[in-house]
Amino acid sequence: MEKISFQASRTEGAQDTLKRLTERYGQVSPEDSDVIVAIGGDGFMLQTMHRNMKLARPIYGLMQGSVGFLMNQSDDERLLTDRLEQSEVAEIHPLRMIARGEAGTELEALAINEVSLFRQTKQAAKIAVWINEVRRLDQLICDGIMLSTPAGSTAYNLSAHGPIIPLGSNILAMTPISPFRPRRWRGALLPCDVRVKFEVLDHYKRPVSATADAFEVRDVVEVEIFEAKDVTLRMLFDRGHNLEERILNEQFAS
Repeated sequence: MEKISFQASRTEGAQDTLKRLTERYGQVSPEDSDVIVAIGGDGFMLQTMHRNMKLARPIYGLMQGSVGFLMNQSDDERLLTDRLEQSEVAEIHPLRMIARGEAGTELEALAINEVSLFRQTKQAAKIAVWINEVRRLDQLICDGIMLSTPAGSTAYNLSAHGPIIPLGSNILAMTPISPFRPRRWRGALLPCDVRVKFEVLDHYKRPVSATADAFEVRDVVEVEIFEAKDVTLRMLFDRGHNLEERILNEQFAS
């Protein structure tokens, strides 16, 4: 953990922290690093993970933003190198989204938090839900629907009243966004090895977009989602404050 690549958001606090840490610990490129330290909030952490995904370096988030569920707290009293050496590793697999358009075009993207579908106009979306090639829901009338990983379950999924999922549970959360029909359907918990397909009904009148974290595809007619077992991301957390503990604590937060 001696060769560190620091990456920081553009906020003043993150840039000040970047300057202080690089003066003390040096700076190397991500390709030459043992570890990448992302300075910012959860949004910047996701950007850093996506940007460096192919390098397969462990990433340690250092909090300098408004939301820091994926981050470690700033602590100038402890050596950063000691914190990195003593950190705990959380390994996660992102979701792979394959979005198809009317002409048969396909776009693929990875999502660390969630894949979401949204209505594009004032018209509510109509979506059929398939699980492992079985049509489980003929028609969901809603503003949208998402499939969330455990790591993303405390993000948009939680604000849409979805469940918090412990890390390592091998479960995904399917959560509707402002559902109208069926009224009593509030989502589902699914094993991580499922293949989910969202079929957009009446897509000419009710266009729908799909997003994998921040990557958006508009006017989709079908979206297939499954866990990308071939991609493993390693996140580092201070000992005693790992992601699994944070997810557990979040379920008892007032």
